[in-house]
Amino acid sequence: MKIHKLVIVLFCLSTQLCLAQQIEGIITTQNGIPLKDVNVTVLEINKGATTDSQGRFTIKLKEGIYKLYVSLLGYTPQTLSAEVSKKSTILEIKLIDNYSLLSEVVVSASREKQFRSEVPAAIGIVNSQSIKETKAFGIDQLVNQVSGVFMSTSRAASNEQHFMAVRSPISTRALFLYLEDGLQVRPTSVFNHNALLEMNDISYSRIEVLKGPASSIYGSESIGGSFNFITKTPSPEFSATLGYQINDIGLSRYDFEVSDQASDKFGFYLGSHFVNRNNGPIEHSDYEKFALTFKTVYTLSSKFEWTNVFDLIDYRSDMSGSLTEDDYFGGNFESDQTFTERDALAFRLRSTLTANWNDTHKTTFNAVLRDNRMDQNPSFRIRQFREMGSLTGFGSGEVNSNQFKSYMALVQHKVALNVNNSSLIIGGTVDYSPQDYTSKRTDVIVDIESGRNIDFNIREGDFILNYEADILNYAGFFQYEIEPIKRLKVTAALRYDRFEYNYLNRTPEVGVPSSTDDYENWAPKLGMNYNFESGIGLYINYSQGFTPPQVSTLYRNRNELRDIKPSTYDNYEIGGYFNLNEQWNFDTAIYLLEGKNTLITLRDDDDAFFNTNAGKTRSYGIEYGLTYSPTQKLSITHNGSYAFHRYVTFFDAGIDYSDTDRETAPNLLGTSLITYRPFEDFSVTAEHELIGKYNTSFENQVENEDGTTGTATYDGHNIFNLRATYRYKNLEVWGHLLNIFDDLYSARASYNRFRNENSFTIGNPRSFHVGIKVHL
Repeated sequence: MKIHKLVIVLFCLSTQLCLAQQIEGIITTQNGIPLKDVNVTVLEINKGATTDSQGRFTIKLKEGIYKLYVSLLGYTPQTLSAEVSKKSTILEIKLIDNYSLLSEVVVSASREKQFRSEVPAAIGIVNSQSIKETKAFGIDQLVNQVSGVFMSTSRAASNEQHFMAVRSPISTRALFLYLEDGLQVRPTSVFNHNALLEMNDISYSRIEVLKGPASSIYGSESIGGSFNFITKTPSPEFSATLGYQINDIGLSRYDFEVSDQASDKFGFYLGSHFVNRNNGPIEHSDYEKFALTFKTVYTLSSKFEWTNVFDLIDYRSDMSGSLTEDDYFGGNFESDQTFTERDALAFRLRSTLTANWNDTHKTTFNAVLRDNRMDQNPSFRIRQFREMGSLTGFGSGEVNSNQFKSYMALVQHKVALNVNNSSLIIGGTVDYSPQDYTSKRTDVIVDIESGRNIDFNIREGDFILNYEADILNYAGFFQYEIEPIKRLKVTAALRYDRFEYNYLNRTPEVGVPSSTDDYENWAPKLGMNYNFESGIGLYINYSQGFTPPQVSTLYRNRNELRDIKPSTYDNYEIGGYFNLNEQWNFDTAIYLLEGKNTLITLRDDDDAFFNTNAGKTRSYGIEYGLTYSPTQKLSITHNGSYAFHRYVTFFDAGIDYSDTDRETAPNLLGTSLITYRPFEDFSVTAEHELIGKYNTSFENQVENEDGTTGTATYDGHNIFNLRATYRYKNLEVWGHLLNIFDDLYSARASYNRFRNENSFTIGNPRSFHVGIKVHL
């Protein structure tokens, strides 16, 4: 009897095994990129699986018809039917990016993936589709699509050199943090504004701009905004592209990319470009740049992933300087400079180990090595000597060299808590950056008739500065999120930073004595999001920003009468985001940014630039972005801001400029786009750039001939561009028509009180830019 029962049991088990089949599948994006960690749930039996690094999953099931629910953060979930038969069922599923304001995924607010609706801050996103359609040959063409962001550059003159404005005047201040995959491109206090010169724009798949202070997570310098450039990931199959671009203002560019998920565990991406300009519209504006990015992703196991990114940038450019009023309005674009230049070599190596211990614990370990050198013969340091208002034929300048190595480590751990959908992020970072700086005087020879600087000689041993400075920055931070009631998210964060500057003056006869300077700061943040079911969300936040003095600024300007203090900013903000009928997307933010010890640049009585703190400043305004998509083929977007930037308490040369408008601070910024996609792989976009009128001098700084005073201004500009891109099989072609109406405009205007007139950085004239790319 027992034998019979055993036979029956074995028969039943064998039958079950025979009936057991399976569903296999691969899940990718619309572009065929495999998606990891996609949840696939069989609704009838609440059984499921998640995809591996290749986007593959397997579920064992009996024969029958089942409903599968497929979901991943940032993508539109799908419910589909699948039949399981004796033959193995293989599914190919493509998920669609969900670009709605509420459900789009961002990483810049915490270095972790989260919904836009969980971030109590203004954040703008340039996604992969926008990057693909824009075909930008400058980062400004991308980031200026974000409301309230104005990256000011002249493709005719600036050689990728630029100014920036986000909740601030147009300047080169250290108010903006530039990140690559959430980690700083340059270390703290080493003039991070140059970081954008040291980046490889072909390697980025996405850009996130977190507006307002983010010191609670990133530390110093993230005041006006944090720009996070997210690198491309290995493609699921081998792919390679060759590209070439050219325009009629002297620029040519070559691009190369290759990418592959070579095995189940290893993938790589390599992207490189070389750009060169000769004989542009502005004399003495040539430049060359080589950029290379190599990224590897290695899946060690189901819990560990190891990512390495290597960047190499070799850059050299002329520095043409600005134009006088006579030259600007008279169409004379000859530069007064003939030898000024900037030469940079930047190397970065970043290694990240991500450990997903289980469903609730995740740790990331980051190590970064930076090795930079920048040599300059800067145009902004040249002074021409005059007697009785006439040129003498002589002048002065300087050559300088700044070299640093930087070693940084950052550890961050996230734990999901089983209390009201809460989570805790804790972390710590240390950055040690020794640097070497030398600056020597030069004698400049000036052509009296033309006013051009035609030659120079270095005065060997005549140092302006000659020092070593070791910078140590260490910090600890946490961020806690909780949902006390349904649809309400509360975020609280705090970070402590300490900076130690060990300054050694190698030439005591010049500069300031050797010293050790310490700065520290606590940066809090508190915010709340409330999301309605109707696709509407509101948020409110308070955050604080902080930036210590840049090393070159601190030790160049310090003396017994003035010192450079850290700047702090308190940000108060309320905003909202709206997604209506899948046709209207709208986001807005109203902010107040209170600055203390804001750093500004002035000219002394010898016409030399120096930096000083400006007491108190205040910026306040509204940022807004609207996108209307009446059909899938047409979208209309307008992004803009209307703001005021004021001195609250500020004195210069005994004159009280308190309660006045700051210079180079336009009230109105705006970018409008109309994009038409008549069919797949073709788009055409009309673009309008608006910069409002702004002061170039302090209020009433200009002394008129009749004894009255006035304020120098720039009238702003309206520039129209047109671009189109088309792909046919393995071939892409595109074209840009820039400044359609060939308007004369300035990328940035400033006031020179010694000449009692404005100086202008010329904007690009009407130009044609074309490109071609072959997909191999």
